[in-house]
Amino acid sequence: MTKKALIVDDAKVVRISLGRIMQALGFEVLEAANGALAQEQMQAHDDISVVLLDWNMPVMNGYDFLVALRSDAKHITEPSVIMVTTETGMPSMLKALAAGADEYIMKPFDKEMVMDKLDIVGIAYEK
Repeated sequence: MTKKALIVDDAKVVRISLGRIMQALGFEVLEAANGALAQEQMQAHDDISVVLLDWNMPVMNGYDFLVALRSDAKHITEPSVIMVTTETGMPSMLKALAAGADEYIMKPFDKEMVMDKLDIVGIAYEK
């Protein structure tokens, strides 16, 4: 069974770039342009393995989505959430990790960075 990755970013180019990386690693890719749409994806798909989440988005930002996700009893620890963002300050990183993010990637990113973070959170992928 193919693992699913949800990419949440308001920038289509980022969704495409991350999507290509995740597809090359063997994931089925779902997308959302903001946190509200990500919530809809989470309701529609109960088998998402990892969420790659931007911070700054319209409608509902990534931090608010993360807080809402982790407040749901069935999503306290799963799926793994990796922030992929330009919010590079230590206070932002600590805030996201305290809210339930599992790892943090600072933009710009590459395939090796994504693979390293998947390794850290224990998500297997095809090499």
